[in-house]
This record gives sequence, C-alpha cells and structure tokens, in this order.
Amino acid sequence: MDNDALQSMNWRERLYVIIFFTNTPAGRRFDTWLLVVIFASLVVVMFDSIAHYSERYGLLLDGLEWLFTGIFLVEYLVRIYCHPEPRKYVFSFYGAIDLLSVVPAFIALLLPDAEYLLVVRAIRMLRVFRVLKLTQYLSQANFLLVALRGSKQKIIVFLLSVTTMVLVYGTLMYVIEGPANGFTSIPMSIYWAVVTITTVGFGDIVPVTPLGKAVATLVMITGYSIIAVPTGIFTAELATAMRADSLQHRCPTCEKLTHEPNAAFCSRCGSQLFRQADRDPQA
Repeated sequence: MDNDALQSMNWRERLYVIIFFTNTPAGRRFDTWLLVVIFASLVVVMFDSIAHYSERYGLLLDGLEWLFTGIFLVEYLVRIYCHPEPRKYVFSFYGAIDLLSVVPAFIALLLPDAEYLLVVRAIRMLRVFRVLKLTQYLSQANFLLVALRGSKQKIIVFLLSVTTMVLVYGTLMYVIEGPANGFTSIPMSIYWAVVTITTVGFGDIVPVTPLGKAVATLVMITGYSIIAVPTGIFTAELATAMRADSLQHRCPTCEKLTHEPNAAFCSRCGSQLFRQADRDPQA
C-alpha cells in the first residue's frame, strides 16, 4: 500500500492499517517498535525473578513494569478502537494474548498476595508470533502432528518395552544392592534405572557391589542402544507425511489425488493434470 492511499483514509482506518499490517513504512516501524518493547518487558520480567536484582532494584523494575503495562494497555485499547470488528478482535487468539499481557499487573495491584500472577507476563512472548508474522509457518507443524499420529502405536509399544526393562532392572538392583547401598526401595531403584537407562546419570545413587556394577553397565549399554529408536520411528513417519503432501495433485477427471510432483498425466485415467499455462509460466 502506498502513502497516497494511506493518506486518503480517515484516522481510524489509517491506524488499523498501521497497527494490523506491515505493508506500509509506518506499519513496519510500528512493528519494530513493538518488538523492542516486548523484548524489553521480558528482560524486566527475567531480572525481577532474580532475588538479588529484585531486592536491589525493586523500585526501578516495578516502575519499568508499569511503564510497559501502560504501553500495552494503550496499544490494546487502540486496537479495539480501530478494528472494523472490535468484538472479533477481542475474542480472537491474539486479542486474548494482548489482554493477558496487561491484566496480571492490575490483579497484583489489587491483591498483593497474588504477585505470583506476574509470571503470566511472560506470555507476552507469544506476541512475537504476530509481529514477526510467524503464524504463516505454523502450518508446517501439521507435518509433525501427522507424523506423531502415524508413529503413535510404535512409540507406545517402545515405551511399554522400556517401562518393562526399567521395572526389571530396578527390582534386580534392589535385590542385589539393597538399602545398605542407597537402594532403599523398589521405587527408588526404578528411579535409578530410569536415570541410568536415559544416560542422564545424576550420581545420587550408585551401585557398590561388583554384580551391581555389572548390571549398571548392562543398563547403560541398553540405554545407548535404544535412545535413537523413537527418533528413527518419528523421522520415518515425518518423511512419509511430507512425501504424501507432495503427491497430492488432484486429477480433474477421476479425482485421483496421489501423483508424482512432476507428473503431467493421471496414472489412472490418463487425463492431463495441468493446463499448459500452469506448467509454462511464459505462456
């Protein structure tokens, strides 16, 4: 949109274009300014969560927080004012996020004991999705969901197998080591087995006897052997989902969906899949 078209609008329409769109210089400047304010407010939230800085610079952090809250409140009200359908904006996803970015501060002001609600301020980070227009990439997350659904049964079987191994190893270590060496109960021994088989290894409980160390070695080797299994299952399903998407070219005659990306004719009825003008940009 050029500046002449923007100047021909009334004040409310101009605000709407600047705030909700980025196809004007003013809109891009507004989004840049808003992005800086969002990140600055998140920095304040992080420093406020550190006891040393909160005690030493409490007044400054509170002042900055109220400054940012005021900015976000004004912005929220302006968005409602200039939107052609205010109710639609208020009840939209981003409308709720915009509201949640200012409400916690006022709740904490009215209810001093509810200061923990200020943690909700971190939800302002979600506003970055709109400013950076990241929502256009969220459709790619559908591939991940399809892959998860496709690999669900395999992963469930895998998790059940791992759970069985953990129960066996934990019980075995409880029998071998016993309470004297830190394995005070079967649940505690199962905890050790989970930590070991996932190769985390906190080291708070360690086997002492030679037989216990031998079992621990077996558990660690098992962990390294199975750690890549769910990744392989998920990756295979993800590749299948992406390939299926690339094959979805509908035949205008018989409605068959699955064709190779570069196929020119339907594999079922032989009809042409694309018009010549679609295949040749110069036509």
